[in-house]
Amino acid sequence: MAVYIDSSGRLHHDQESQLALRCPHCDVLAHITPVSVPDYNALQQYKPSQVGIVYRCEACNAPVFLRFPVKLYAGSRVEFAPNFVELERPRERFNFTFLPEETETLLKEAFACFTAGCYNAFASMCRRVAQRTFAELGEAAKLELYDELANVRRLAELDGDSYELVRKVLFDFDEPGRGNLPSPDPFHAGVLLEVLKDLLYQAYVRRGRLQQAMMVRRYFADDSTNVTPLPGAGS
Repeated sequence: MAVYIDSSGRLHHDQESQLALRCPHCDVLAHITPVSVPDYNALQQYKPSQVGIVYRCEACNAPVFLRFPVKLYAGSRVEFAPNFVELERPRERFNFTFLPEETETLLKEAFACFTAGCYNAFASMCRRVAQRTFAELGEAAKLELYDELANVRRLAELDGDSYELVRKVLFDFDEPGRGNLPSPDPFHAGVLLEVLKDLLYQAYVRRGRLQQAMMVRRYFADDSTNVTPLPGAGS
């Protein structure tokens, strides 16, 4: 896939018509188009190893910033490697309604670490979220969530390395000498993120929604039994 700027300052991209990503502003998978391209003469003069290009999200018109490694400085073109870096990434979403305040704060910080690509910090924050959750819900809930992790492994078909990393980060920190925190790569950090969200959904959101729904049902049931019959009704 060729990506380059020619001597006239025009950006060429073989896959431009299919270039789409999840916008960090509107959270929509949308096509992006270039709106600000570096000056060709300046690139040839200073020869930076990386170049930034500003695109426009066609869903919300917000600017999207991508950084490309420079592959080659030629006589009539500056060629880039096709693997770009998103300088802004979409924020992770979760229903925080039923989470305790401290757990919510820790989880939001974990999301921020993941979005920034700080995966060791992310793993550390995930462990803090797990510790706080177990302290809040008790040992029985910890055992239930451990069993739920086994279900996630089966349903998502997690490989052994992914499962072990998640288990060590979220559960394997109480016994002496076994609390060393694994260092996840981007893929395993993503797996850890999804598993953590699923476990928190089971621990708080699903339970909260069910309890809320039962309260509503009880309210309407009680209300219907307390209705005063209208005069002459049933006569």
